[in-house]
Amino acid sequence: MCDAVTVTDVDIEAAQPPQDDPADSVDATSHDVVIVGAGFSGLYALFRLKEKGLSAIVLEAADDVGGTWYWNRYPGARCDVESVEYSYSFSPELDQEWTWSERYASQPEILRYLNHVADRFDLRPNIVFNTRVEAAAYDERLGKWTVTTETGRQVTARFCIMATGGLSAPISPPFEGADTFDGLSLMTSTWPKEGVDLTGKRVAVIGTGSSGIQAVPEIAGHAARVSVFQRSPNYSIPGRNRKLTAQEVAEQKATYPDRRERQRFSFTGTTIELNMRRGRDLTPAEQQAELDRRWEAGGALDFTAAFRDVLTDMATNKVVQDYLSAKIRERAQGSGLADLVTPKQPFGVKRPCVDHGYYETLALDHVDLVDVGKDPIAAITPTGVKLASGVEHDADAIVYAIGYDAISGALARIDIRGKDGRTLREEWAAGPETYLGLAVAGFPNMFLVAGPGSALGVTMMIPLIEQNVEWITDLIAPIARHDIAVEATRSAQDAWTRQVDEGAKRSVFSASTNSYYWGANVPGKPRRLSIYLGGFLRYRTECDRIAAGGYDGFTMQPTRVAVH
Repeated sequence: MCDAVTVTDVDIEAAQPPQDDPADSVDATSHDVVIVGAGFSGLYALFRLKEKGLSAIVLEAADDVGGTWYWNRYPGARCDVESVEYSYSFSPELDQEWTWSERYASQPEILRYLNHVADRFDLRPNIVFNTRVEAAAYDERLGKWTVTTETGRQVTARFCIMATGGLSAPISPPFEGADTFDGLSLMTSTWPKEGVDLTGKRVAVIGTGSSGIQAVPEIAGHAARVSVFQRSPNYSIPGRNRKLTAQEVAEQKATYPDRRERQRFSFTGTTIELNMRRGRDLTPAEQQAELDRRWEAGGALDFTAAFRDVLTDMATNKVVQDYLSAKIRERAQGSGLADLVTPKQPFGVKRPCVDHGYYETLALDHVDLVDVGKDPIAAITPTGVKLASGVEHDADAIVYAIGYDAISGALARIDIRGKDGRTLREEWAAGPETYLGLAVAGFPNMFLVAGPGSALGVTMMIPLIEQNVEWITDLIAPIARHDIAVEATRSAQDAWTRQVDEGAKRSVFSASTNSYYWGANVPGKPRRLSIYLGGFLRYRTECDRIAAGGYDGFTMQPTRVAVH
């Protein structure tokens, strides 16, 4: 790649003398950095920037921290990665202070953790809550971003960090008549903060992705009848959740340093062992033994790492498919149920789920599975759900577990304008294109955390977030108070996008584009897999190489007019 310019190549002092430290108060309208979002990404970005002595403000739509873990309060909401690893690694003290109660943390516990982090590191004074960002525009003359909220408030900063999250743009119910339903209409992605009592009610759950699979067992424990509307089945693996013993907690705390190091330099961002042998190089007995071992351990990520070529070789993937399909059929006991819930697509091309009694719940007498792949939902009526065949399912409450405009959706909902007034929506009309998932050509001084084109999807989010935030803040800290514009070059972005696209073509993901990974769940959205599939270690290594080489693929230029 070309156009490498190091920080020392720019005459910073000539561009602008250092300013006095601006006030850290969120009442100030101008800052070094503005961050959009106060989830895992935004909180860590704020911590790092404060640590480096920069003025930063976080704008958050909710009334508290948490991001996706603030909004997703539906029954059964739980992380599908072990809690001991789904947590920050930047503070050894935090690791020792916080104690997880379960193997897979529930939404309330994760939210308590994030609130503890916000208080522990005094982050709240720099966060403005109840503030949804509507627009962000770059002024080339001043070299600053102006971020505008839905209330009309404007905040300016030299740098803008989009910590908006990949699962934070909920899809509204797309069904005709959805606003005519007389009962309770609920979305898993925006569940009421005060909770909902579904005891004794007839509940329709539309959607069988991760949130639907988690919610159904909990809802069925209280509802009089549950009708589950499934368009297409997915792979779900038991998590084998349990309370952690005192001995397990002590062992976790004692081994945190080693665990964190292994996470940082792993394929998945976890300590899950990647089997470096290819599936085709093992005998059927060896394949079976490897899969049995992972099945007993529980969890979905284990199976993506069962063999080194699970996601790149269809023959190996078929071995995993057949194994998990047989397990699903064993669990789905009921008249015709196994045929309905056995997936047809390759393993991993849709987000594999972790469940805690889902198939067993479907077999209960008061739970029905409705195949809307064959008989689609025609409309929502005042009394329930009507299918194309004319069959109606009455309900007192409808739970929409229909997911998100994922990966790029939250960014696309903001009117982001870069150089020459060009909008991000225009730039991404054919699908998202970025450099490293961190920056976009034509949008100087704007960075993305876990953006399209990064290693999200194949990497556990917290290590990816930390790596992204550290890389971004290390780049901007030396120049944040000077009139310098940092921008990804078009040639670097094109080369990275080709690498991402080629990786998709060589993977099993190319066999099925019917998933949110490709944007298939959003009508009119371009089909593009915006995920770097090389794994976390390779992605981290590439980012480190680019930084060490003077930020190859970026330009750093003084802005057109110095501001004094």
